[in-house]
Amino acid sequence: MKFASSLVLALGFAAQSMAFAPANAPKLSTALNAGVLTKNTGKSSLDPAVIDKYNALPFPEDKILAEYVWVDAVGNTRSKTRTLPASKAESVESLPKWNFDGSSTDQAPGDDSEVILRPCSIFKDPFRPRSDGIDNILVMCDTYTPAGEPLESNHRAVAEKAFEGKDEEEIWFGMEQEFTLFNLDERTPLGWPEGGMPSREQGPYYCSVGPENSFGRAIVEAMYKAALYAGIEISGTNGEVMPGQQEYQVGPCVGIDAGDQLTMSRYILQRVCEDFQVYCTLHPKPIVEGDWNGAGMHTNVSTKSMREEGGLEEIKKAIYKLGDKHAEHIAIYGEGNELRLTGKFETASIENFSFGVANRGASVRIGRDTWEDGKGYFEDRRPSSNCDPYLVTGKIMSTIMGPEAPEITPLDKEEA
Repeated sequence: MKFASSLVLALGFAAQSMAFAPANAPKLSTALNAGVLTKNTGKSSLDPAVIDKYNALPFPEDKILAEYVWVDAVGNTRSKTRTLPASKAESVESLPKWNFDGSSTDQAPGDDSEVILRPCSIFKDPFRPRSDGIDNILVMCDTYTPAGEPLESNHRAVAEKAFEGKDEEEIWFGMEQEFTLFNLDERTPLGWPEGGMPSREQGPYYCSVGPENSFGRAIVEAMYKAALYAGIEISGTNGEVMPGQQEYQVGPCVGIDAGDQLTMSRYILQRVCEDFQVYCTLHPKPIVEGDWNGAGMHTNVSTKSMREEGGLEEIKKAIYKLGDKHAEHIAIYGEGNELRLTGKFETASIENFSFGVANRGASVRIGRDTWEDGKGYFEDRRPSSNCDPYLVTGKIMSTIMGPEAPEITPLDKEEA
């Protein structure tokens, strides 16, 4: 009987306590009950409330976090963080060199693995903002041996030589970076059915609106704002022709700065995709089955003389030089580009060089406004989306500053 009485009493207390509890008490989410991190696009099992608790901690006023970013052996960006006195961020020259284990990035042998990072340019860090008037920073670096020799993968050093002593040319580059967003299975682009094809062929997705047409807008908007905050000269974005494919533009940038800005923008893009748990590829032809556009990095070019009166003639001369070295340019314009440059889907054939006015089926395009104004810029449409911007801009510079080349007949003969 004692047991029965105790049970009744306990149940009574339980009922009483439930009467004062919320009808739908939320289950507290913590890192302990988050479970294994899943590969669901757009979701992260880490509790934002937990993350925010640490993000709310103030930084010491006399210190900054510097994220050193570099390009690895296959063209991907990597980074590591260090704490520095805030005064060191005043200029690139005041930033210290650093190093990393090159044997872990295929940039050095294991028995002599130290690679030196040399700071080249500074950007504000959009991933570690602070409210005390001091900025944490992203640092674009290039890579050297301890003896001071640039690594074979240090294409920035190659471009630097091409631009050296040519400041008076005031060469501008505007780069159109296309990319494709996939689910984390790395097989299904955003907006595509798993294991299948979209119900509609390409056409309605370019610069589109609506949930049936536009996929990944929130990711692009986040990247856009992060890039602006960092100080990237990002000049626009748009949805591209294939569903799940997007584009942003960087520029105009002068000389070697174009490579620094585009490379850092790629780093920011990948960090944003990391937050959204979406896979981003720069492959120039991620979908080879079906009639789908590839992805490129169209590069717009203009020197001071091209922007002045009579500049159209300078543009034509530059194009003739590019045509004369077509094979050399194709060799460094990106891996897998032969899958994209087929002569279809707004591309020219990889085999033959061509140019035309307002012609997106040409290797190089002269815009209608440039043609009518008699000055402006030209667009090299051959670089692939995964090309190295240092190699591309440096090669264009060295070619157009080279010797004269034979005249080439444009595709648009009536415009010649």
